[in-house]
Amino acid sequence: MKDMDHSAHHTGTAHDQAAHEGRHGHADHTMPNGAHGRVSWAMAAKATLHCLTGCAIGEILGMVIGTALMWGNVPTMVLAISLAFLFGYSFTLFAVRRAGLDFKTAIKVALAADTVSIAVMEIVDNSIIALTPGAMDAHLSDGLFWAALLGGFAVAFLITTPVNKWMIGRGKGHAVVHAYH
Repeated sequence: MKDMDHSAHHTGTAHDQAAHEGRHGHADHTMPNGAHGRVSWAMAAKATLHCLTGCAIGEILGMVIGTALMWGNVPTMVLAISLAFLFGYSFTLFAVRRAGLDFKTAIKVALAADTVSIAVMEIVDNSIIALTPGAMDAHLSDGLFWAALLGGFAVAFLITTPVNKWMIGRGKGHAVVHAYH
C-alpha cells in the first residue's frame, strides 16, 4: 500500500521515477521518523565505497609521507588515520557544499554522515595491517605492505557495508547526505 500511496503523490513521469530510483539504488520511502523503508545493498555499498575512497587516499598518503620522513609506525599510522578522516569527510563536505549548504552546516552533515563509517573502516583496516606478520615493518616497495593494506580495505568494505545499510535504514549516516541531493 505504501508503494501505491507514493506513486499517487508522484506527479512526474515514469522516467523521472526511474531516474530517481537509479540514482539512489532504491525507491525512497521516507517514514515519519526519518528512516527509510527500504535500503538496498547497492545503496549501502555505494555509501561505503564513497567513504573507502576518501579513507584510502588519506591513508596511503599518510603512509607515503610517514615512510618518506622515516617516521616510526605509530606516528605514521596516526598521520594516515588522520588523513583518512580528513579526506573521507572532505568528499562529503564538497558534495553538500555544491548542493548549496553553508560551510558550518556542511561540516555538520559530513560529520553526521561519515564518522561511524570511517571509524569502522579505519579500525578494521588498521587492525588487519597490525595483525599481518611483517606488514608494520614492510616498506612501500614491498608486496606485503600493499597486500595487507589492500586486503584490509577489502575486509573493511565488507564489514562497513552492513553497518552503513543499518544506519541508512534508520535515517542516519549517509541518509543525512541524501536529504541534500
